[in-house]
Amino acid sequence: MIKLLQKNRFQKQFKKLHPSQQSVIKDEIRGLLEDPLKGVPKKGALARTRVIKFKVLNQLILLAYEFKISEKTIILEALGSHKNFYRDLER
Repeated sequence: MIKLLQKNRFQKQFKKLHPSQQSVIKDEIRGLLEDPLKGVPKKGALARTRVIKFKVLNQLILLAYEFKISEKTIILEALGSHKNFYRDLER
């Protein structure tokens, strides 16, 4: 069983969305629980992070997460559009 944790940044970004957008994101998260290595691993300062990209109402959304294999835990880090996403994620 994989545990799912959420960072405050993710929670704030998720709450701002419309319920229909939230349901699409919940579906993507369910997919992550089935295949935690689904996301593309990042390099450099974000080496521990993986990102999946998907569309919500014709807008590209990125979801950053960390998968800790030893603890079987997915930590949802951030959610948002591509503009400044990686810059903000490094902070």
